[in-house]
Amino acid sequence: MAPGSNRSVFCAAVFLLAATVLVHAMDATRPALSQRPPAKARPAREVGNPVGYGTIGLPAPVVEMREAILAAARSGQLEDLRTAIELNEIKPVIADTGVGDPIAHLKALSADGEGRDVLVALSAILEAGWVALPLGRDLENNRVYVWPHFVETGVRGLSPERAAELSRLVAPAEVAAMQAAGRYGSWRIGIGADGVWHFLTK
Repeated sequence: MAPGSNRSVFCAAVFLLAATVLVHAMDATRPALSQRPPAKARPAREVGNPVGYGTIGLPAPVVEMREAILAAARSGQLEDLRTAIELNEIKPVIADTGVGDPIAHLKALSADGEGRDVLVALSAILEAGWVALPLGRDLENNRVYVWPHFVETGVRGLSPERAAELSRLVAPAEVAAMQAAGRYGSWRIGIGADGVWHFLTK
């Protein structure tokens, strides 16, 4: 074999040896698929309608009506709620059947005859979480914002935070009764996306 051929064979052998070493070195530093740490689980998404708190995400007209109701609730005078009621052209539904004077009706439902417990309940409910539901008649603006969110999200299988939130709204005996029945069964408020106060019912 010619000297030039020997040199070519030697160079080729050295090249193959170097390539083999390099491949093994790369394999040694690359973790096997089975050894890779598992991907972090994504947090579970809220089932159904997402729950909002405070005023973030609320349309401006809803915020204005909410503040009007809260102002009356904080005053301690049920009569002050009339201002918020009269902001509507159509009065909010206060009972399953029509009532003449909503303030008189709420006083009759209250424990003290003055409606202070109703005002306390209103304040607590509007500070709780809310959900937006497609309940309105206007197809282009049909969202109704409902407090508390338990009307939609339910009262069973609650996280500790949600259980504490429910306990701020109703007494322990009522919580137990609601969970046995499988639904929220106390005061609720609905305000349309256009700021119309639709209902205040149990």
